[in-house]
Amino acid sequence: MSDASVSARPSAAPDVFDLTSRARFNNRELSWLAFNERVLEESENPSNPLLERLRFLSIAASNSDEFTMVRIAGLKGQVAAGVTTPSEDGMTPREQLAAITVKIRELADKQQSLWRELVPLLAKTGISVCGTDELPTHDRDWLRAQFIDQIFPMLTPMAIDPSHPFPFIPNFGFGLILELSRATDARNITALVPIPQQLDRFILLPGSNDRYVAMEDVILLSLDLLFPKFRMDAKGTFRVIRDSEIEIDEEAEDLVRQFESALRERRRGHVVQLRVDKDMPHSLQHYLSQAMQVEDDDVLVLNGLVGLVDIKQLINNTHKHLLFPPYEPRFPERVRDYGGDCFAAIRAKDILVHHPYESFDVVVQFLRQAAADPQVVAIKQTLYRTTQNSPIVAALKEAAENGKSVTALVELKARFDEANNILLARDMERVGVQVVFGFTTLKTHAKLSLVVRREGEQLQSYGHYGTGNYHPITARIYTDLSYFTTDPVLCRDMARLFNYITGYASPDSLEKVAVSPVSLSKKLLDLIDAEIEHAKAGKPAAIWAKMNSIVDPDIIDALYRASQAGVRIDLIIRGICCLRPGIPGLSENITVKSIVGRFLEHARIACFGSGFGLPSPQAKVFISSADWMQRNLHRRVETLVPIENPTVHRQILDRIMIANLNDRANSWYLQPDGGYKRVEAGADAFSAHEYFMTNPSLSGRGKALEQSPPTPDLELKTIAKNFPANE
Repeated sequence: MSDASVSARPSAAPDVFDLTSRARFNNRELSWLAFNERVLEESENPSNPLLERLRFLSIAASNSDEFTMVRIAGLKGQVAAGVTTPSEDGMTPREQLAAITVKIRELADKQQSLWRELVPLLAKTGISVCGTDELPTHDRDWLRAQFIDQIFPMLTPMAIDPSHPFPFIPNFGFGLILELSRATDARNITALVPIPQQLDRFILLPGSNDRYVAMEDVILLSLDLLFPKFRMDAKGTFRVIRDSEIEIDEEAEDLVRQFESALRERRRGHVVQLRVDKDMPHSLQHYLSQAMQVEDDDVLVLNGLVGLVDIKQLINNTHKHLLFPPYEPRFPERVRDYGGDCFAAIRAKDILVHHPYESFDVVVQFLRQAAADPQVVAIKQTLYRTTQNSPIVAALKEAAENGKSVTALVELKARFDEANNILLARDMERVGVQVVFGFTTLKTHAKLSLVVRREGEQLQSYGHYGTGNYHPITARIYTDLSYFTTDPVLCRDMARLFNYITGYASPDSLEKVAVSPVSLSKKLLDLIDAEIEHAKAGKPAAIWAKMNSIVDPDIIDALYRASQAGVRIDLIIRGICCLRPGIPGLSENITVKSIVGRFLEHARIACFGSGFGLPSPQAKVFISSADWMQRNLHRRVETLVPIENPTVHRQILDRIMIANLNDRANSWYLQPDGGYKRVEAGADAFSAHEYFMTNPSLSGRGKALEQSPPTPDLELKTIAKNFPANE
């Protein structure tokens, strides 16, 4: 694929940068939009299978929805409240909204353009989205019969007049607006047909090929059954996006009840954006805007399909050649070698599991074994996001039913999972799990699981620290790390962390683990300062870090100071990056790359040369649940866990980090002006994703990673030796 650029700034960069200039930061919102544009580029990438390109387009549309109902809604709230305080990069809320509005419209146009490009390509493979006017009579008759049996009973057509006021349209509400007339009495009406979200957006026609018809077209085909004797004079489709933020009284005595009430209010939040198709007459567009109290700037006119997120319904497994080749995660060799006994394997040596290349089933098995083991006396678990029928929750319930002491921290403030988490909490409470909801003012985002087992006369603790959620579905597409250990200090720290969460016991006595909001930020700043001192002393000084986002200004400024001191800094930041690399005198020693591909990079890793450079056995290596953002460092409970086991240390530093730094196939480099440039790479370019899919597990039996440096100025040590089996 030819190289492409994605811009994150609305204007050219100034000429002078220093640690007092606001221009040293990229704007957070524009940086996120640049990330979503990189996702969208994967839909354009011809090296991806066709249905995967369609999936990327749907993901980009979904991302845009969430950005609108969270970030744009938040900025609108600030403007409405008269807030003029600039962001770290110097833009007021109103200025950010203006810049975002331009970019949102550009991205929406690009999404629709890509949809129009993909439709004929799909048709060539036998997957088509048909208009009803191009269908033969027998297909139209079949659709009409389907409408009568399966759709008509679920629809509520609404004529709007003084006795029938404009109805409430919930968040993500989608439907038709119509102008109708009746010849018998010359009556004209405006009508709505809200389309319930329980109905599939596309209906599959019978036949050998995959032919689909959009739901709105099926409804229009049988409109005479909804409005008998009326003629349709004009029509349009629309979709509503509302503010989704939840406001909670932090002094609420019953947090669950507060959240249940707030969730009901979320669907009634004010309209942030109204999306309409370009063929909708201006009169109908104006009517909708007035009825929903939407400003003209908040109406997005789309030249194509309203609600592109729904195209994911066109993806199915009958066209395997149009999808990524199926990939089945490997079960960790170490646990297999111990006959599936997780406790025996962890006792032998700490274990690192690299998801999704290695199966999340090992985490489930760890808890299932704990639930069934009569020697296990206690289990403690954090749950931020998980599935509705979570095997993790099932294991916790089984453990409680078996008489074990089980404590589960369920985070009610996990955005968009609040309702599911309330149901899970009540389900666990019914069988005796001690459920707690953490802090009213902090989200508990740390990924912790602690099992206490009686072994002889002693109690032995087994800890699991993770970088991702206890979610078996996302664990198949997110790259994350699971670290199992019996290290007594790390297990004691975890026990103290649970006491902090459940009983407000101060975590000041933690021995190795840093935790936000108490000590994590300071720990990172101290580690960066230490590299600065190594550089000043003439020692090798380097920092490697991998995460989703970096926003915190204190951390960014510390990295700038480190660059100025000569510390070599290589960052792998998938999403938002407010740091600007490669600026002479400020950040010329910093590179930032983003990897966007088949899997979503999610693991958080931080490596510090510690006076020996990178990679080095003496380097300090950490895994974390936290991105380097203000919210993670100051408004959440997060962990930063040192990796001191030599094997796990090498696995993270010499394999995972080097593979990611060497990736060319999926990489974009952040430019000094805030834009991104894709690496020009051929079909044989090194891909970190492919490397880990095709090589055996990290725990052994794997051949060495052969280096292919991504840029001439980034010289990484070649790792030339194999990992011994079961090391």
